[in-house]
Amino acid sequence: MPESGSRPPGKLPPSAERMIHDVRTKQERMLRARTEKDSVVGSIAMLGVVGWSVTIPMLLGVAVGIWIDNRWPGRLSWTLILLLAGLVLGCAVAWMRIRKGR
Repeated sequence: MPESGSRPPGKLPPSAERMIHDVRTKQERMLRARTEKDSVVGSIAMLGVVGWSVTIPMLLGVAVGIWIDNRWPGRLSWTLILLLAGLVLGCAVAWMRIRKGR
């Protein structure tokens, strides 16, 4: 004989069912956002990734170029050369990330 307050087998308490429903809803929302190619949030995130993919190599090139120019002054501006090299590298990385993101 079942004791008072017991549930039939397989039945969850209402709080557990509510939690499962909330988790399922959030999971469906996340999956929908990942699959939607034109979502606003996805587009903004991609812009951020592309921006930093270009900016970081450029800043590293400038920093190394300034260091070289201060250590060994010469006719060439290593800052400008490495800035352009960082730009080319950053654009290549950004292009690969955009292609991979599709």
